[in-house]
Amino acid sequence: MKSSLTDNVWLSEKRTNLLLLLMEGPRDIEQIKMSLNVTSRGMMPQIKKLKEKHLIIEDGDYYKLSNIGELIVKNMLPLINTLSMISDNRNYWEEHDITILPPHLFKRLHELGNYLLLEPDLHHTFEIPKEFTENLLKSKEIKSIISFYRPEYPKFYSELAEKANSLTLILSEAAFKRMKNNCMKELEYLLSAKNSRVLVYKGKARPPAIDVSEWFMYISFFNKNGSYDHNDIMSFDESALQWGSELFDHYCEQSVEIKDVDQVEVEL
Repeated sequence: MKSSLTDNVWLSEKRTNLLLLLMEGPRDIEQIKMSLNVTSRGMMPQIKKLKEKHLIIEDGDYYKLSNIGELIVKNMLPLINTLSMISDNRNYWEEHDITILPPHLFKRLHELGNYLLLEPDLHHTFEIPKEFTENLLKSKEIKSIISFYRPEYPKFYSELAEKANSLTLILSEAAFKRMKNNCMKELEYLLSAKNSRVLVYKGKARPPAIDVSEWFMYISFFNKNGSYDHNDIMSFDESALQWGSELFDHYCEQSVEIKDVDQVEVEL
């Protein structure tokens, strides 16, 4: 029975890994052996099968993807990256509500890349994670969404407004009301600072908390019962920064900019 392209791509880990390797560029057999930790005897039959299906071609001493091979591998990568992302922290992704994401970014969630899952220290559960504060304080261009209120936030984001070149801050209606009632001084500073913009989110569904700068991205999804459990995602990958910026822009379009505290009536 003839094997299908699907069989040739997926039913051999060696073939899959070789295709992914060749996506980075042509390789000779010695480079393939070293990169994939295989022997010539183990790899040559797999190369032969991929050549027979016209997925790779031989160019002198080098093997490279054919046009068909390149097309297939480019479409494989999102699925492989998504599977890898989920398998690393399966319980987290099962327990948190990611359906809140807009469809075009939901299907690109794998762009978080080599992310870190930050779990709370039992002795410091209710403190702002230092990974969050330290990286934001080093940032110059900051876009943030505050979806849940912490007493430390008004002072911390005021400090960011002082240090950063640009701070765009979206507040949920509940967070805006808490700041207006409890921290008017900090709220007025954020509204008056030359390098900051403050918006109130007016969309229907509560967005995740997001912070994106020129060099890192931090996001907090709510769990499926709508509460925050202090498990956060952080990534420094370029793809994650782009993904996070697009997500921020999506919610920014559903928000209203505020110039002073009495400009809008917040309905809760």
